[in-house]
Amino acid sequence: MKGTYVFDYINENEFHKLERSLKKYNMLAYKKLYFDYYPKLKDGQFLGEVISTNKTKGTTTYELKLPTDVMFSKVHGDIKLHYHVYENDKVIMLDKITPEDILTEGHQSELVTYKGVMVSKEHADKDIFKINLLNMIQK
Repeated sequence: MKGTYVFDYINENEFHKLERSLKKYNMLAYKKLYFDYYPKLKDGQFLGEVISTNKTKGTTTYELKLPTDVMFSKVHGDIKLHYHVYENDKVIMLDKITPEDILTEGHQSELVTYKGVMVSKEHADKDIFKINLLNMIQK
């Protein structure tokens, strides 16, 4: 218990909404995050790439890419966990999971899929165009 870190949240309600949406629409990323990455983070193994460091406050900001489908990644972007580590206090501050727009929209209402990829209700035409274009390129 000596070297373990504690999770805290910048905005706990919003973060849990994003987590639930991730669980519903991308189970692979959720399982990897919850059962593999969270325990490693608590043990002090900081994963992902370092975005910034602040020597005076003793903080480091990380961005961890989660596994996802290639089509989802090309249409909506990579799924990433953003977090800050306060090494002096042994605290990991979980910030957000991106892409926030599609995950937030998925939490608010049921999303439809087109050829196995989630389609945003707000940008449905754009997403369907991207999916069709990527399918044409692959053939």
